[in-house]
Amino acid sequence: MDRTSALKAIADETRMKILTLLLEHNCCVRALARNLELSEATISQHLKILREAGLISGEKHGYFMHYDVKRSVLRELAEEIIALASIERETCTPEKGRCLSSEQEKCHVKGECIDGTENLCHGSIPDDKEDMHHGHCKCHKP
Repeated sequence: MDRTSALKAIADETRMKILTLLLEHNCCVRALARNLELSEATISQHLKILREAGLISGEKHGYFMHYDVKRSVLRELAEEIIALASIERETCTPEKGRCLSSEQEKCHVKGECIDGTENLCHGSIPDDKEDMHHGHCKCHKP
């Protein structure tokens, strides 16, 4: 599974609706088009993207191709997202090599942050990108 392609594929609202319908029942293009009130051509284009992302497969039934979700791929993607959300933030410490040796004396861990950079260093999003210098807070600037 190409994670980026899969995430891009499910980022579209119509494709999410298609996946939801296919999770409930395997369907052909015509049934999906009727359910979503879209043209068969539009549905086919969305199915192509989902298929290329590895999220669905098709099986021929007579004249029609019936599509189904590859649940194992969807579960794998879900597990990766859960793992991503589980990453804990680490505090910058000289012991972990996060600060350059020349900056260790000024490290925010020692309480020397200036001008409200403690919020920046401890997780707030900076209002001004100038507050960052090579990935360190501005208390590390010479």
